[in-house]
Order: sequence, then structure tokens, then C-alpha cells
Amino acid sequence: MAKFLARRRRHRGFTLIELLIVVAIIGIIAALLIPNFLESLQKAKQKRTMADARNIGTAMMAWLTYQAGGAAAGAPVTGALWDTDEFVHSLTEIEAELVPNYIKDDVPRIDGWKHPFNYALNTQNPLADEVMAIYSGGKNSDTEVDGWPETVTPANSGPYDPISYDNDILWADGYFVIWPEKLPIDPNT
Repeated sequence: MAKFLARRRRHRGFTLIELLIVVAIIGIIAALLIPNFLESLQKAKQKRTMADARNIGTAMMAWLTYQAGGAAAGAPVTGALWDTDEFVHSLTEIEAELVPNYIKDDVPRIDGWKHPFNYALNTQNPLADEVMAIYSGGKNSDTEVDGWPETVTPANSGPYDPISYDNDILWADGYFVIWPEKLPIDPNT
């Protein structure tokens, strides 16, 4: 009987030390994986913002090509946007021109961080230097820009470090003006 009780005590469960070791190992693994997971979420939001800007920009370019091509061929130019004399900022007006002929679904209203996109389309002069733009303020932007695009003059243009999620993303007139991109390593530094 004593042998049975001794065996039963040995197989009762885990000791406190064993449980603490398991909890410590799980904590170390979580500490290693959670920052990578959070970084991946930010990268996905950034990629989604760029993809949305590229898609709507392509639709705007197709609209502009069709309108300018028709005008050059002598066809009457029609559309709610063509008759205005300034940049159009209203997403509703832009959407009325682009959906469903140039983009299948609705024009994206928010970027990857759930902040509003800012749109501009110069419908007065399609040959102007600045015709169209799509702007996201990045992770830190949460409001629309008043007076856009006249008040937005990017301090920097070109690529920036892709792990800098607070930076702007700007697509204008057919290409990205400000965008995240892995920069080559400078051998002189």
C-alpha cells in the first residue's frame, strides 16, 4: 500500500517549477513574435494604401485619356467634372465619373490605416502640370487636408524607408511622388 501511495503522489501533476518554466518559454516566444506580427500589420496597411492609390490613379488616367482623346478627335466632351474650373475634391463627383466604366467598385474612401484619402482632379485643363493626385498622410494622418492640393507641398519627394509608416504616400499624374521603397545601401557610409 505504501508503494501505491508513493507512486500516486509522483504522478499527480506538474510541479510549480515546471509550470513556471513553461510560462517563461511561452513569454519569450511571444516577446519575439509579437513585434514581428505588429510590423507585418503595418506593412500590410501600407501596401493596401499603395495598391488602392495605384488602382484609382489608373482609373483616373483612363478617364483622362478617354476625355482628352475624344476632345482631340472633335467629339463633344461630356461629364460632370469637365465643366468645372478648378480641382475637384468631391469623392462623390469623382466616383460619378469613374464607376463603373473605369473602376468596378466604389472609389476607396479610406487608406490602410482607416484615414480618409484626399483626392484632386483638375478638370479645367487636362494638359496642366498637375492634373490628378491621391494623397494619404500615412499612419499619423487622421483628417482631410484643407485646401488640398494647393496647401500640400511635400518636403521630400521620392522613396523613403518602408518602415517609416508615418510618412505620406502621394500618387500624382501617373506615378508615385512620395512612396515607401527599400533604399539601396550606400557603400560610402
